[in-house]
Amino acid sequence: MKTTREKLTINREVPVIVITGFLGSGKTTLVNYILSHRNGRKVAVFVNEFGEISIDGQLLINVEDDMVQLNNGCICCTLNDRLADTIVEVLQRNTSIDYLLIETTGIADPLPIIMTFAGTELRKLTRLDAIFTLVDADTFSPDLLANSEAALNQIAWGDLILLNKIDLVSPEKYDRIQKQIRQLKPDARIMTSEYGEVPLASIWGIEYSHPDFGEQPDHDHHSEHLANDGFVAVSFSSDRPLSVEKFQTFLSDRLPTNVFRAKGLIWYQGNNSSHLFQLSGKRYQLTPNYPRGEPPNQLVFIGRDLNRETLTQDLQQCLHEIPNHEPRPIMDR
Repeated sequence: MKTTREKLTINREVPVIVITGFLGSGKTTLVNYILSHRNGRKVAVFVNEFGEISIDGQLLINVEDDMVQLNNGCICCTLNDRLADTIVEVLQRNTSIDYLLIETTGIADPLPIIMTFAGTELRKLTRLDAIFTLVDADTFSPDLLANSEAALNQIAWGDLILLNKIDLVSPEKYDRIQKQIRQLKPDARIMTSEYGEVPLASIWGIEYSHPDFGEQPDHDHHSEHLANDGFVAVSFSSDRPLSVEKFQTFLSDRLPTNVFRAKGLIWYQGNNSSHLFQLSGKRYQLTPNYPRGEPPNQLVFIGRDLNRETLTQDLQQCLHEIPNHEPRPIMDR
């Protein structure tokens, strides 16, 4: 596809911050924290979601017109070329942007993203400032790194490893996690946080060094981690409310054990306000009265080798029954 890159003139390199980390580690929370402390900086935000429904994009605070959502694919695989083209378009539209902020999906491999900035025309337009890798301290285990190529590479390529949700773990577990990470990356710079809150000095203008891939890097490299890890995203949307009892039964009795992450905006029968639903590992929470528009329900489940048909049918069974009303899910795929 022909791009408009040759038409873009810019006399500076726009710094880029990449936020990565495994499913449920708190990336969107960190992005919101950064945006809340931008102090007048003009920040363009790119949000990558693996499923067909954009949830994270709805959870971000106001970023005006400079937010781009890259849905239904992994930014380091099928959407990699689109990322480069879209960045050029954004920089062409707004030459006053101070920072690019990229939130990857939780199953992204950072290396192809690094190579995109090092090996395309973006090399002359941008500067990869830092890669922040979030780790959920509560759910982290060595098995995660052993069983997921994406999780392993996220730590290996991270400039800063942020142990998030540190308030949920004991000092003993914190020490174990540090040792496990340093076994993989001995020189890792590790920080801790609660709710993604980090010192402001660790955000802006870090200018970490990255490998020099030379003048002609293999920027067409695509990670095979999706095939290796077996990740699947199942999206579900319906204009009918959920039954509280049925949905709770689903979560306790029917939720597949191979679901790593789930998120969505839902509403229950008898309550017209929206609820933010977040599941990470075996822990989930509902935030009531979440400020957003009217229904429908929107849910995304991400896991390994999920059965789409069975999961979708189980979610349909959670819908509130309306007499003489045939179930009409908006999305079932």
